[in-house]
Amino acid sequence: MIERDASNVHPQVVPRRDQILIATCILLICGFSWAYLVYLRGQESSALASSTAMGMSMDSTGGVAGVLLTFAMWSVMMVGMMGPSAAPMLLLFATSQARREARRVPRLTLLFGVGYLTVWLGFSVGATLVHWALNQAMLLSPTMAVASRRVAGALFIGAGVYQLTPLKHGCLQHCQSPVAFLMSHWREGPRGAFQMGLRHGVYCLGCCWALMAVLFAVGVMNLAGVVILTVFILAERVGRGGAIISRVGGVAMIGVGVVLVAAGR
Repeated sequence: MIERDASNVHPQVVPRRDQILIATCILLICGFSWAYLVYLRGQESSALASSTAMGMSMDSTGGVAGVLLTFAMWSVMMVGMMGPSAAPMLLLFATSQARREARRVPRLTLLFGVGYLTVWLGFSVGATLVHWALNQAMLLSPTMAVASRRVAGALFIGAGVYQLTPLKHGCLQHCQSPVAFLMSHWREGPRGAFQMGLRHGVYCLGCCWALMAVLFAVGVMNLAGVVILTVFILAERVGRGGAIISRVGGVAMIGVGVVLVAAGR
């Protein structure tokens, strides 16, 4: 049963110790995620150079170990990409919880974050399976991008079209309005915090899954592409005119996709 209490969702003062703890955890998790991605990109570049020099193809997803490494890569990438845009919701949840019981703020905020990340870990499982299937069908280039420009163009067009749909807009509205989300979906206790994190994660997934698919078009380990998508996701959620940014980005992606399909092979 959902317990709603709008009067308790307004921001309150979180103990300074808890503010520092929560902010530090978010920064460390995102920082370690990006550091790991940079490390993987360096490893990939070295492996690609070696395989090219020896006339060999690089298979980064072969065998169980390769699949697990690919899952780890996707999981860390999702944390690094979604962490910045999730931070406002986590901090607002903490301030809302502070009015109820300040001593439980760190624990319940952690459970909210775990629920949120659970959704993106689930997405990472699906992305890993798609990655493996593309690799087995030899449709991935050595840089982990789809080898066909037409397929890459189709991914851009599909993501762009989704940006213009009511479903995208509805999910984006939930992500843009942390206060409204908490007022509508508040649940008490540890289980409630986890469930709220799950629900918020589902809205975020509905908002961003198509954008993540673009990574297969630009290269999964193309850090420039990852950074651009991360900034775009952050801008459409927390920036002014997020809905306009989302739609303009969608039109731009459709344009890029059409160019790629026209020049495709």
